[in-house]
Amino acid sequence: MVTRRNFITGFSAIPVLSYLSFNNVFAATPKSILVMAIQLDIITSLDPHESFESVGSEVTGNMYQQLVKPKLSAADEIEGDLALSWTTSDDKKTFTFKMDPKAKFADGTPVTASDAAFSLQRVVKLDKSPAYIINQFGYTKDNVEQLITAPDEQTLVITTTEPASESFLLYCLSANVGSIVQKTACMTNQKGDDLGNAWLKTNSAGSGAFKLRTWKVSETVILESNKNNPHAGKIERVIMRHIVDPSAQLLMLQKGDIDIARNLTTEQLRPLKDDKNFTLVQKGIAGTLMVSGNVAHPNLSKPQVWQAIKWAIDYEGIQQHIIPLTHKIHQSFLPEGFPAAVNTIMYKRDVAKAKALLAEAGFPNGFEITLDHYSASPSTDIAQAIQSNLGEIGIKVTLLAAESRQVLTKMRARQQQLALTQWGADYFDPNSNAEAFCSNPDNSDKAKSRTLAWRCSWQDKTISDLSTKALHESDPATRIKLYEQLQTQHMETSPFMIMFQPTLTAACRHDITGVVLTVMSTSPYEKVVKA
Repeated sequence: MVTRRNFITGFSAIPVLSYLSFNNVFAATPKSILVMAIQLDIITSLDPHESFESVGSEVTGNMYQQLVKPKLSAADEIEGDLALSWTTSDDKKTFTFKMDPKAKFADGTPVTASDAAFSLQRVVKLDKSPAYIINQFGYTKDNVEQLITAPDEQTLVITTTEPASESFLLYCLSANVGSIVQKTACMTNQKGDDLGNAWLKTNSAGSGAFKLRTWKVSETVILESNKNNPHAGKIERVIMRHIVDPSAQLLMLQKGDIDIARNLTTEQLRPLKDDKNFTLVQKGIAGTLMVSGNVAHPNLSKPQVWQAIKWAIDYEGIQQHIIPLTHKIHQSFLPEGFPAAVNTIMYKRDVAKAKALLAEAGFPNGFEITLDHYSASPSTDIAQAIQSNLGEIGIKVTLLAAESRQVLTKMRARQQQLALTQWGADYFDPNSNAEAFCSNPDNSDKAKSRTLAWRCSWQDKTISDLSTKALHESDPATRIKLYEQLQTQHMETSPFMIMFQPTLTAACRHDITGVVLTVMSTSPYEKVVKA
């Protein structure tokens, strides 16, 4: 029988436990304190207008509210959060929101339309990575103050430069980048013209159910309950500990040092499945795990090389022997469950075909390349498997393991060659990923929109035009068909080797209830109860 252990033995040694490297300080955690082990090294900022990673977004999602939000039970339905109601003008260019007059920030001051206007203007002015979600409605640093206004303390008016679908605008506003921050706190702590960005990286100024007590990079995040939020629950404090090794997380969970483990792999999940002392909360999320190629590298600029890599990867072997309980094979940029998602498996391992494509590209003897990847399991095991797969067709891969944020930072600077990363959708509309994977209107280093396609230096006018056409299609059925066509073409012609869709798991001790995971990778901690 082939097991995960002997499947990867041929690639490299099994990662060694690092449990002895941390102190056992949280035995018998109090009922008002929730202790969670989670990999935190992906976080680069806790400013919601800058944070653009899954864990950082989960943390900021607990500290901030948006005008609207997806329903927990149905991500394709939008409901009010700080906005009680909204209307749309006949020309579909003016959207008027009425704010909840009872909403308060953590310091007790009211949340006003002025704060909301400031927040959305701030997104555009800061122009950080997630800004394109708001900028796609035509905003610039020069026009945003005229187009997003607060005529009174309870009324916010958003005007778009072109007619916009109400549902599309609402989906975008429900993303983390749509978080409403306290204007006075940001401006009081402003350095230069940063609108409080440096301060807000490590502080909070929101109205969510929790506020930030402290964040120590790659160590801890501690949140405290915000009693001014009407949904504040019984948990007074949430302590998130950065524990990289999933085996260490399992040991801590079994000993009662933590209440929830968030990064267990198949190997650790198996013994918990039928153990009544633990509960596994699982949810398929809107994410994709992929290898992407930076086409600025000469050898990665050839489409035959992208195709060769796609045919060389052993998707089934990796899924079955490394990640059977945490991922499933998925190869299009829209995850299963998303509107218009294409679930066709286009690629299966075919070494002969991969070698032929490599020879057609002019590399009959292969070449050398680097692969950046996250240094924790299962990324390390998957990277080793890919290294072995590509080695069989002549591509010699050097693995470069690093903390998650270091891999992301390198990609954002377009310094990677191949990279193994995970991507999560920002809002529940096909354009969320279509924009990221297909659009790159300006490939220069000064580009305003720095999408995934930009990070890979990849431009394809046919793909980009089709993405734009789908975005502006008004007929829902036709729009779905356009996105399906787009995904098929993208699988065939892009340098993105999309492989798997993750399932998020929270392994909880038996006395923990109310843990919620959503398809958009959020988790509202205020609903957790500890018996």
